[in-house]
Amino acid sequence: MDETGAGQLLASKWDLPFVLAGTLRVAFGDLPVWAKVLVCGLVGSLGVWTAVSWLRERRRPTT
Repeated sequence: MDETGAGQLLASKWDLPFVLAGTLRVAFGDLPVWAKVLVCGLVGSLGVWTAVSWLRERRRPTT
C-alpha cells in the first residue's frame, strides 16, 4: 500500500460500496418484508422521478 505520510493509507475503490452495503444491511436487516418493500418502492420512485426530470431539463432547448 502507498503511504501518504502521517500514518495515512489510501483507500481502495471498493471501500465505499462495501461500507454502504454493510450499513444498509444493518439498518434494514430487522425490518419486516412489507417495510423493506415500501422503502425500496419510495427510493425507486424517487430515482425514476429524478431521472425523468433530468432528461426533461436536458432536452429543453436553450434560448
